This record gives sequence, C-alpha cells and structure tokens, in this order.
Amino acid sequence: MHRRNAIKNIAGGVVLSGLALNACQGQGTQQKEADDQLKGRVNHSVCRWCYGKIPMEQFCEQVHDLGLRAMDLVTPQEWSILKKNNLECSMATADFVSLTEGFNHTEFHDPLQEAYRELIPKAAAEGIKNVICFSGNRKGISEEEGLDNCARGLEPLVKLAEKENIVLTMELLNSKVNHADYQCDHTAWGAALAEKIGSPNFKLLYDIYHMQIMEGDIIATIREYHPYIGHYHTGGVPGRNEINDSQELNYPAIIQAILDTGYQGYIAQEFIPTYDDPIAALKEGVMICDV
Repeated sequence: MHRRNAIKNIAGGVVLSGLALNACQGQGTQQKEADDQLKGRVNHSVCRWCYGKIPMEQFCEQVHDLGLRAMDLVTPQEWSILKKNNLECSMATADFVSLTEGFNHTEFHDPLQEAYRELIPKAAAEGIKNVICFSGNRKGISEEEGLDNCARGLEPLVKLAEKENIVLTMELLNSKVNHADYQCDHTAWGAALAEKIGSPNFKLLYDIYHMQIMEGDIIATIREYHPYIGHYHTGGVPGRNEINDSQELNYPAIIQAILDTGYQGYIAQEFIPTYDDPIAALKEGVMICDV
C-alpha cells in the first residue's frame, strides 16, 4: 500500500470510527431519555411540605421538568404559582386545617364548618377536585362517639362538596409513631365513616407509610377498601424517607395493585428526602412508582 493511500485510509477510518462513536453515544442518550420517560399509567404528584426548603417557584419548575402534573397539600396562597407553572393542586389544604383538632369533637364543628365553607368553593373555582380534612385526636372519646361526631360535623360540608364537585378527603394517619391519639388511624374506621356519610364526595386518603405502621397487609387492604379511597401517599418504612430498597415496602407491587382496582387519581410522593440532591430522590421515587 502506498503511503498516501495508507494515510487516506487511516483518516477515513478515524472519521468512520468517530461517526460510529457519536452514533453510539447518541443512541445511549436517546436510551437514557427513553428510560426517563414516564409510562403514563400513573398520575404522579408530590407533597409540597417535604421540599419546603426549596422556593415554590423553583420547586414548581423542577417538578414540571420531571414530568409531574400536580402537587399535593398546597394552600390558597400558592395556587397561582402552580397554575403559572402548568401544575394542578391535587390536594388542597389551608392554614386553619389541624390534625389534632378535627371533626370528632363537636366543639370544633362551628369553626371548621365556617372555614371549610370558604375553602371548598374557593378550591372549586380554581378547578381543584380534592380538599383534605382530619378526624382529630381522640382525647378520651370512644371510637363510636368519634365516628358519630365526624359524620355530623362533615354532613353539611359534604353536601356543599357535592354541589361544588369537590371530594372532601380524610387522611389515615398512624397513632403509633408520628401522631399519637389520632382517631382515623385504621382503614376500617375510615371506611365505616365513609359508609355512615354515604356520599361519593367523601373519601379516604390512604397513606401507605402510615397504614404499614398501623396494620400492614397493604395490598390486601387496598383491594378490600378501594371503593372508599380517593387518594394515595407514599413513604418509606421505617423513617418516612426514600422508597427505594433501603426500606421494607415493595412499591412497584403496591402501585400495580392500586392500578388494578381501576384507580385513576393521583399518587403523591410524601417521603422526606435524605439525599444531598432532594430532586434526585424525588425522581427516583417517581420512577419506582411508574409501573
């Protein structure tokens, strides 16, 4: 082979090799982007309070970039920021909402009813579909009394929710680790309340973290009580941190069980991130749940 031809062939080989390398790298980038694509079977959301150190505007942009469409537990003061960033409020709350002073004690009925009568129409006007509420702590009352009091206190608000196309949603919390004395701490109690109220505009927020602590048997419970459940929250057990393999719950199986019930609402990430990059932790949690 002449020297000139040899150099030409070598140069041509380098160009082809470079093109091939670029093509492989391009395929790798495309594959990574494909891997990061959400499948579209799960409506993903995230709870605002877990990322409270991130300014709301910045957090909305990051959430939107991850492909999420909604955010949970946002107060009216920040609804406009969500709308500006093309995000929904998947569960509304307000400053007056209390975990400990709820509908299970009649002395709280008047102030709660007054406040919710303002919040429910305001949420409806913004196109929000879910508003959170809580049973409150027992403070010595029985399960039956608490059930009756909740039903009486919620009745006029559920009628308003029916009119405004809002679902008033009571969260199930654990009373063993995080919320001592909280009354709505078992799925069966919450379902009994929903039966007593008897309206599609009252549902339960099934927090997987809390109910794993209180009763376990997550998938079987979801299958049994799903008609009463209107919303879901995640969280790693123990600790309420990331939902990866450092904790005891099999989230892909749980999410699949939720989808198998026909559920089409939002599933919100509600774990407290421990990673240096909290958004990386959120992305990981979303991808784990994206079955």
